[in-house]
Amino acid sequence: MTRLDETFAKARVDGRGVLVGYLPAGLPSVAGAIDCFTAMVGSGVDVVEVGLPYSDPVLDGPVIQTAVDRALAAGTSTADVLRTVEGVARTGAPVVVMTYWNPVEQYGVDRFARDLVSAGGAGLITPDLTPEEAGPWLAAADAHGLDPVFLVAPSSTDERLERIARLCRGFVYATSVMGVTGERSRTSDRAPALVARLRAVTDTPVGVGLGVSNGDQAAEVAGYADGVIVGSAFARAVLEADSPAAAVSGTGALAADLAAGVRRRSVG
Repeated sequence: MTRLDETFAKARVDGRGVLVGYLPAGLPSVAGAIDCFTAMVGSGVDVVEVGLPYSDPVLDGPVIQTAVDRALAAGTSTADVLRTVEGVARTGAPVVVMTYWNPVEQYGVDRFARDLVSAGGAGLITPDLTPEEAGPWLAAADAHGLDPVFLVAPSSTDERLERIARLCRGFVYATSVMGVTGERSRTSDRAPALVARLRAVTDTPVGVGLGVSNGDQAAEVAGYADGVIVGSAFARAVLEADSPAAAVSGTGALAADLAAGVRRRSVG
């Protein structure tokens, strides 16, 4: 079993959902992001998702775009991302990197996989990599023991769901809405059906992302999904903080609220 497998299996035994927390590396700084992630894990985040800042984040909404732009303006590099993974991995939580495919290709696919493992990484989420083009990454992931995570959407056909789920390890990333990332006043009414369709074709855990920003919403999503993925709310907590210490405090407090939510999962 991989570290992600163990995390989801333990949560299932405990009768709760897994909380996945995202921030881009380099926000508010490289060291500051490590401090925020450490606070998030200390407050109940189970899996850390480190974003690799990229200049064309087509899936991301305005909050994460702003966060990524700030990280890029500060000079955050792929080496800084790997340094962040290494720093956060010391918490003991599984760390995955979320990245668009171009930076990995530019870095070198096998080299990236090797360096991610060396830093303590557990896997990679690739939102714009299709199964048809994933051969080199899947080979590298297999060679280095990394979990590849791909995205599915409510518009995906059953055939597509089965094909993508078959390639995923650790979990399948289910986007709850058709659109970009961002906080929403209510969770998606299309997500439960998407999770049910995935359950019909795979035993791999399903994590739902896009839209969750508080503990009540986390409880609702954890009622039908294995994992709850939160990004924009954490990025906003950092962007609105007036100091690095406030960013750490804010992300920790948000993580505690969300963690309480996945532990009181609403079923029904």
